[in-house]
Amino acid sequence: MNVNFNKRDPVYMQVIRHFKERIATGVFEPGQEIPSRRELAGRLKINPNTAQRAYKEMEEAGLIYTERNLPSRITKDEAILKSVRGELIEEAVDSFVHSIRSIDVPVEEVLELVKEKYKNDGEEVQDD
Repeated sequence: MNVNFNKRDPVYMQVIRHFKERIATGVFEPGQEIPSRRELAGRLKINPNTAQRAYKEMEEAGLIYTERNLPSRITKDEAILKSVRGELIEEAVDSFVHSIRSIDVPVEEVLELVKEKYKNDGEEVQDD
């Protein structure tokens, strides 16, 4: 598990985002056991309290669950799993629209560029 932390966002939020990305891409499957808080802190070289806060937030959001003294697991709730993907897409689009709007590019031109880039990036991935 490798996370490249930035200096802008709180580390616990970046940990949560990392989990959401792995859930959305299927790397973490429903019901899959995840590392303990202490193990995660060691792997990511973060403070154990930071790992604890990330897990607490993810439990409150329903992304993970912990039963008694058993290891924490990724939720099996399909609605939550689907919403994670939608949330990540919406965040990416919001960020993109905000940055592109600041340089005043017509929406038709943006859509054409996005389609072309998306197609070309897909071809590059297949060539690898």
